[in-house]
Amino acid sequence: MKKLISLCGLLCGLLFSVAQEASAETTLPPKEKFYLVLLAGQSNMAGRGIMTAEDKTPYERVLVLDKSGKWVPAHAPLHYDMPTAGVGPGDTFAKLLAKSDPTITVGIIPTACGGSSLEVWKPGAYWKQTKSHPYDDAVARTQKALEVGTLKVILWHQGESDCTPQNAKTYEKDLDTLIKDFRKKFHAENVPVIIGQLSKFPGEKWSKEKSAVDKAQQDVVRKNRPAAFVKSDGLKSNPDKLHFDRDSQIKFGERYFKEYQKLAK
Repeated sequence: MKKLISLCGLLCGLLFSVAQEASAETTLPPKEKFYLVLLAGQSNMAGRGIMTAEDKTPYERVLVLDKSGKWVPAHAPLHYDMPTAGVGPGDTFAKLLAKSDPTITVGIIPTACGGSSLEVWKPGAYWKQTKSHPYDDAVARTQKALEVGTLKVILWHQGESDCTPQNAKTYEKDLDTLIKDFRKKFHAENVPVIIGQLSKFPGEKWSKEKSAVDKAQQDVVRKNRPAAFVKSDGLKSNPDKLHFDRDSQIKFGERYFKEYQKLAK
């Protein structure tokens, strides 16, 4: 009898646990009303803006695909690539997109990896800094998201790690290949791609390699319409002089969204 009571108690406990987990699951909207936004690139897209209490409050009608592959209410940090992850342009972009249409829910797919060059945004490539496979993970996570939502835009910010004599020479070809590959794999030939310009912090002097990467990005945009290039003029940095600060990340997100509005029309 004692064994039976104990077994019943264990069973009830398991059922209660399953019920709790089921009740915590996020209810998704219809596929055509679930607007997916792919965030890709390196640390400035992942976000390094210092967070406030406001940033940690869930955004209205915005979900994010978490590390385990579950849709959960979105708030900063959207990315989990590094412990230093914070506010990025995707936060503001997502909030503005949701606000633009009260009938939709926005689904963020975070795939940016701090410090990653285009060399690791290729099939099978491993990036030790984030202990991940940037390309493979981005493809797998996006394809999973496409089962329940509709891809509306790809936001890209990356290039600092390719401002070297060797990588700058091949940057245009590699980025062009990546964008075309994304569009093919996601059946998204007409989905807009928006590329953000590298930092132009006050007093910063660009190397010839950084200028080459900048030109390459703009050339890739021209070859992959619908696409847009977002300027970073006037944006400021964190004390590290590497990453956009919180206010600048918000402004950057606003600029990304303005370009998206133009392309969506």
